Amino acid sequence: MEPPVNNIKLSQTARDQLVKLKRSTKIEQWNILCRWAFFRSLAETTPPSLVPIPADSNLEMTWKVFGGELADLTILALKQRCFSDGLELTPEVLAQQFRLHLHRGIGYLAGDSSLRRIEDLASLAVIDL
Repeated sequence: MEPPVNNIKLSQTARDQLVKLKRSTKIEQWNILCRWAFFRSLAETTPPSLVPIPADSNLEMTWKVFGGELADLTILALKQRCFSDGLELTPEVLAQQFRLHLHRGIGYLAGDSSLRRIEDLASLAVIDL
């Protein structure tokens, strides 16, 4: 399946936020934190704001590293979200929405003062019935 981007380069702000998350959660791999952030953003009901995001940090990874064994499912989740938001499924829109969701999710995780341990991060995935 064709990824929305081949290489992911984050903003310096997002990199700084990930450093904070690595310190608090003890998750050392950037790609795992980025996956959590991306799906955290997808869980929001509102679409991300269309804001310019600079690619001004030295933190870069390939789609394969970002997605890992969930790469194809991640693409499908992005496409479903774009469809639900009434957006076209063009390569440009998918790339834009991917970056917006990734950066919004990183901001949400970094701004969540209750995330102090890996267990707190995992609790975000639990649904109370």
